[in-house]
Amino acid sequence: MLRNYFTIAIRTLLKNKLFTAINVLGLAIGISASLVIFLLINYHTTFDKFEQGNERIYRVVSIFTFSGEQYKNSGVTSPMSEAIKKELTGIESVVPFRTLDGDAKLTISSVKDGSPIIFKKQNNIVFADERFMNLVGYEWVAGSQDRALTQPNQAVITASKLALYFPTLNETQVIGKEFYLNDTIRLTISGVVKDIPFNTDFTFKIFIARATLEHTSLKPNDWDQWNNTNGASQLYLKLSPGTSTAKIKAGIAAIYKKHSKKEPGDNSRTEHDLQPLSKIHFDASFGTYSNTVASKPTLYSLAAVATFLLLLACINFINLNTAHGSQRAKEIGVRKTMGSSRRQLIIQFLNETFILTVAAAFLSVLLTPLLLKAFGAFIPEGLTFNIGSHPIILLFLAALIVIVTLLSGFYPAIVLSSYKPILILKNQSNNNTGKSRNAWLRKTLTVSQFVIAQVFIMGVILVSKQISYSLNKDMGFKKEAILYLQVNYYDTSGNSKFLLLNKLKAIPGVQMISLSTTPPSSNSTWSGIMKFKDGNTEIETDVQQKYADSNYLPLYHLKLLAGTNIASTDTVTSYLVNETYSRILGFQKPEQAIGKALEWSNKKVPIAGVVADFNQKSLHEPIKPLAIGSWQDVEKTINISLSPLNEKATNWKTTIAQIEKAWKAVYPKDDFEYTFFDESIKKFYEAEKNISSLLLWSTVLAIFISCLGLLGLVIFTTAQRTKEIGVRKVLGASITQIVNMISKDFLVLILIAFVIAVPIAVIGMNKWLENFSYRTNLSWWIFLLGGSVMLLIALLTLSFQTVKAALANPVNSLRSE
Repeated sequence: MLRNYFTIAIRTLLKNKLFTAINVLGLAIGISASLVIFLLINYHTTFDKFEQGNERIYRVVSIFTFSGEQYKNSGVTSPMSEAIKKELTGIESVVPFRTLDGDAKLTISSVKDGSPIIFKKQNNIVFADERFMNLVGYEWVAGSQDRALTQPNQAVITASKLALYFPTLNETQVIGKEFYLNDTIRLTISGVVKDIPFNTDFTFKIFIARATLEHTSLKPNDWDQWNNTNGASQLYLKLSPGTSTAKIKAGIAAIYKKHSKKEPGDNSRTEHDLQPLSKIHFDASFGTYSNTVASKPTLYSLAAVATFLLLLACINFINLNTAHGSQRAKEIGVRKTMGSSRRQLIIQFLNETFILTVAAAFLSVLLTPLLLKAFGAFIPEGLTFNIGSHPIILLFLAALIVIVTLLSGFYPAIVLSSYKPILILKNQSNNNTGKSRNAWLRKTLTVSQFVIAQVFIMGVILVSKQISYSLNKDMGFKKEAILYLQVNYYDTSGNSKFLLLNKLKAIPGVQMISLSTTPPSSNSTWSGIMKFKDGNTEIETDVQQKYADSNYLPLYHLKLLAGTNIASTDTVTSYLVNETYSRILGFQKPEQAIGKALEWSNKKVPIAGVVADFNQKSLHEPIKPLAIGSWQDVEKTINISLSPLNEKATNWKTTIAQIEKAWKAVYPKDDFEYTFFDESIKKFYEAEKNISSLLLWSTVLAIFISCLGLLGLVIFTTAQRTKEIGVRKVLGASITQIVNMISKDFLVLILIAFVIAVPIAVIGMNKWLENFSYRTNLSWWIFLLGGSVMLLIALLTLSFQTVKAALANPVNSLRSE
């Protein structure tokens, strides 16, 4: 019996090749999109599930509140770990470690001849001990787990780093080998561990004994300070079974209050929270160690996109099969007359749907690598599509086949199996078809398809408009024809950067040079507490700080509203404040702030001037209070304003080559790297560009699927009305009138879809724009353009078949009459 079902199904599908192809292609696209997004969601939701007792592991994080504004830091004060270990109970393990800021240079002696081999830009380095290794659960290949990280200057490396640094040695041979960190710290390899084979945010590859920090020049300034929190100082707790997080949080609060002494007038508030290990990968406010933070709202949006695309494909299937049902009416009537039960017919139709879905699933496996490239902006490096090595993919495909079969096939099977054989054999099965509930269902489903497609189109237009607004908005500074480069952070010779500055000034294509900590707008933030006292008024604020020379303002065209520019000095002697900070201090006019003193780092610094507000970060964030001073020791960024491009656009290339030559003369061992300032601004909106790319591809797929369904319905409609079209042409109807007659009903459905799509799009767009402190307007033309694009595409799809039907010779359609 089962074999008979399959045989009949395959014959039926082959008999209707066009409808079969449309259904398979539509379902394949929907399944492929679902598969890609499932891979992405599965990848992100499986991070750090392998650690033993991971549900009891928490990261201690810090939350600061200044003047009602909240700041978050993933680190804690350095002494906190020992205090918690001594003073709190209910904790199975207290695990402090410290990440290495920035990239490092490693120098290794060649095994062959002892010559130095230099590895630049090495990252994923952490200062840890056996507690961290036990918490994560690294698998040891060589060395002692209990003793490998107990003494200063010991280091453990992963197997991948062993293969890179010592390709001719095995795990045991590398024990005892030495290498240098940044030319100053000599380290001895005491162990080798396997790389973590699972998805994890613990991406560290080199582990240096934490004791090294306390006994070498690497010792941080905040090592013994309770009032200084550095994001590099990390602390994890593994709670004992049954211990509540509320108890531990209360204990940490008491410890911090006991050891941290607030100064008089300090109105700030510091809190500590326990961040579950399972949430670290999804919390951008505290960040991860790999800088790959997933967004749950984004994943939910991707899941919604996959669902919509799959629904579109299922809607197509339902529409085409219910519409095509009248062509199979006599077949159904004969089957029922011959004794087929309704249950058998339902099984037969579901079996046809199952075969189609299986074929679509096979095709989707071929399409998935292409879609992975299309969604490339959202695909992390660790995600690969290998159906053989990932059994969960097969399980997901199997589940999807069952769901799609039932979702797509159940309703058409119920409808088609309900035909009455008496009416069918009397040719009365199609009576009032146009006004039947099946026709209304098809119209409803068609409207639903085009609602989804139009919302996608409008979304693409809005995201593109916001990106254009962000890149073209006046952020308060000049960003064109400016590049910047970082001098060697570990350079102990203070004269080197000034020597480089003098060489750069002599280059003809360089207009102006400035030395600073960062450009005006940067993801790097330096902030600290500043106090302002004026009589009985005392204001304490977390203030962002930038340090630069006197050329900083004119180079970036920053506007000085009142006072004088800063002078280039070795120590901070005055500050420029922005308008926002000036208003926070209570000054209505910029000139009122001149001469007032700010208290910073236990000294009073006068306000020399007020600069106009500019965006220190992307337009996602509001302008924060800012102070600009001069402190040459910390100024490591050289900002270079270039002469305008010549007609042949060749002078910048020449100038940059001369800049590189000057760089190599001063820093011969360091790579020459530079960044155009306007390009760094564009990187602020990478996420929006990724969303735009996602929406664009989703829109293309949604339109394609919708138009496939529309084309199928038009083909079916014109086939049903062939004789009507022939009669109308004989009676004098023009091609335009016939095309209008056939297209009118479909275009009305698209217009109805537009009316429904607009309010849905408005709600979604307003929600998305809330992510920006500075945003574009929700213009009316976005919706009109979106509707027009969909209408134009639909017209092109309709004309493909309607014009063909209208041009057909009426003699052929009326020959049998």
